[in-house]
Amino acid sequence: MLKIINLVKVYDGGVLALDKVSFEVPEGQFLAVIGLSGSGKSTLLRCINRLIEPTAGQIIWNDQDVTRANDEDLRRIRRKIGMVFQHFNLVHRSSVLTNVLAGRLGYINPVWSMMNRFPKEDIEKALRQLERVGIADKARNRADELSGGQQQRVGLARALMQDPEMILADEPVASLDPVLAHNAMQYLERINKEDKVTVLCSLHFLDLVHRYADRVVALNEGRLVFDGLPHEIDDVRFKEIYGKEAERVG
Repeated sequence: MLKIINLVKVYDGGVLALDKVSFEVPEGQFLAVIGLSGSGKSTLLRCINRLIEPTAGQIIWNDQDVTRANDEDLRRIRRKIGMVFQHFNLVHRSSVLTNVLAGRLGYINPVWSMMNRFPKEDIEKALRQLERVGIADKARNRADELSGGQQQRVGLARALMQDPEMILADEPVASLDPVLAHNAMQYLERINKEDKVTVLCSLHFLDLVHRYADRVVALNEGRLVFDGLPHEIDDVRFKEIYGKEAERVG
């Protein structure tokens, strides 16, 4: 269970990115986080694993107070939280296999990782994860030789190397065309359903929300304005989330 309690984030200059946001996420749920650009979606996801430090409030995950965790405890927490990024966050000049193995950095001796030395079982595990996302044949390619959709699958394989209990996907398909977006979302859905991994995924498009999410939370100017099921987003709710001038398509 993930609990977000009165979460506040104020950036330098007094910009209020999150304004007392509260909600809970049961284990194994696929939660979509929606809202306009600048609504606080990325800030919310990055506060959960403290890539961004919250200003106030609490994040409780598996009965641990993430917001108060010391460095050592935070490292242990982050081992079980996979992160998938919009722009993939790959080391382009490194091989696909090396990028996937980076998911084990929280588990091995840092000196080994600096020398690009990983245990045999981790290499075998990385190849299995690449097989799972359909690009095992690209293991020896440089990451920048892959298409955007393939690079996103490398990011998913890297997250799976952590044996995650939760995945935070920060607009993972925003830079992909519709066909590739659905392809990437299907892999996330499979991880959620087959591995029982909790997924929090920020999205722009409601068709993806309706197709993949169990539940939706929506932000507007840092405030939680909706928490419910995808089909409950009617025209009134839509305008509360996206503004009175917004028009639904389809």
